[in-house]
Amino acid sequence: MFVDRAKIFIRSGKGGNGAVSFRREPFVPEGGPDGGDGGKGGDVIFEADENMRTLMDFRYKRKYEAENGQDGMKKKRYGKNGEDLIIKVPVGTVVIDEESGLVMKDLKKHGESFVAAKGGKGGKGNTKYATSTRQAPNFAEAGGFAKERNVILEMKLIADVGLVGFPNVGKSTLLSVSTSAKPKIANYHFTTIDPNLGVVKIYDTSFVMADIAGIIEGASEGAGLGHRFLKHIERTKVLIHVVDVSGSEGRDPKEDFDKINKELEQYSEKLLKKPQIVAANKIDLIGEDSEEYQDFKAYVEEQGYEVFPMSAPINQGVQEVLAAAADKLQQVLAEPQEEDDYELFDFEKDENDPDYRTVTVSYDGNSFVLHGKQLLKIFNSTNFTDFGSLRYLYKYIEKSGAIDQMKEMGIEDGDIIKIEDFEFEYYDEDYFED
Repeated sequence: MFVDRAKIFIRSGKGGNGAVSFRREPFVPEGGPDGGDGGKGGDVIFEADENMRTLMDFRYKRKYEAENGQDGMKKKRYGKNGEDLIIKVPVGTVVIDEESGLVMKDLKKHGESFVAAKGGKGGKGNTKYATSTRQAPNFAEAGGFAKERNVILEMKLIADVGLVGFPNVGKSTLLSVSTSAKPKIANYHFTTIDPNLGVVKIYDTSFVMADIAGIIEGASEGAGLGHRFLKHIERTKVLIHVVDVSGSEGRDPKEDFDKINKELEQYSEKLLKKPQIVAANKIDLIGEDSEEYQDFKAYVEEQGYEVFPMSAPINQGVQEVLAAAADKLQQVLAEPQEEDDYELFDFEKDENDPDYRTVTVSYDGNSFVLHGKQLLKIFNSTNFTDFGSLRYLYKYIEKSGAIDQMKEMGIEDGDIIKIEDFEFEYYDEDYFED
């Protein structure tokens, strides 16, 4: 099964906590601090792999977590860094941050990669907090938080030439006679549900050709599987527009031609601007000298397109169509390639969260609840049996403005302040003042 869209949850590794430790050696009864730093948490990395063809694996596993950093140890030993998690995806996969809807990365080449979630930094051991006036710090820094997010993986086929047209006009047949691909072919609509790829070898060159499922009216607005099919045409450089010129199913070839181009234009004007070759298929049923074909040819040529008569099942005119496609492709490749117009995810803003140091206060009816990312990190680093560590926590809360906020909200002595699941009583006194 061809799966071209998936949503997964990713989480980087948490940073290891710094260690609180003191030298304990013979004849050194009051050894100094020797707690080592914690290790960095592992990153979550996406990497494009040309050996993958589908996002099927992500239907069965939706949660991916990198390894946490190891806590610091005594004797100034650092904790081991968490192992990075590398998630391999097919070439042509667009990674999107679900919350913002912005593109994090468009992985177009084999081996291309990027970090989607950075691991938390390792916390400092108590060795780093020793000063001339604080020679035995009894606290250390907690490891940095893990980064977690939901991401959407959207695969767009990377093919040089795309086959477009109504269902059952002969696209799959053309692919099968031009390449070694073996698409499912039958005389009913929507035979092709999943795109098929094949390599065309002609003269001294080759190119990848994709059979895109038949487009119907309203596809650009999402009718049927319209958006799913049309997005696979976006990366193609040349289009072969296959039309049943015989009208064997009771449709007008000129109307079919116009309707397909209208759907391409409504989905994206860029699609209609791509070089397009028109393959008038099933010509064997009416002949090249017929009034129907000559009328269709004149109509299409008036709009600036080349028309090639073809009968894919008997391989009539196929080489001419492929040669024209190869020639158009070489012309396109010789020109500067236009980049996809995406609104990109801001990694710098994500890394430097402006709200990281903000402390907010709320009242739940029983206690004043404090929230804040840096507050929580300092709180997790606090040794509640050490005066210096407690004082550092209090001073941070005070400097953040949270004490003033709570006073404005009417806090009184004996009221409860809550951080996470920990509660303590408030007293308006200078206990922590210098």
